[in-house]
Amino acid sequence: MSKYSISIQGHKTSITLEKEFFDLIQKWADDDNISVAKLIQKIDQDRDISVNKNLSGYIRIYVLKRLQSNN
Repeated sequence: MSKYSISIQGHKTSITLEKEFFDLIQKWADDDNISVAKLIQKIDQDRDISVNKNLSGYIRIYVLKRLQSNN
């Protein structure tokens, strides 16, 4: 796992993800013509913090759901 520093709405934070998860986030951000930070910001806005307070964990769930929706 690696730590990645990002800025979400001017607030610096770090996430810890396996390279494979971060690679998919980078690919999808490129596909959508947005920055990685902007995609993570969108993911963060959709997160229900009463269910999952951990952004890194929620990013993994997002990746899983997006992969499942493509099948």
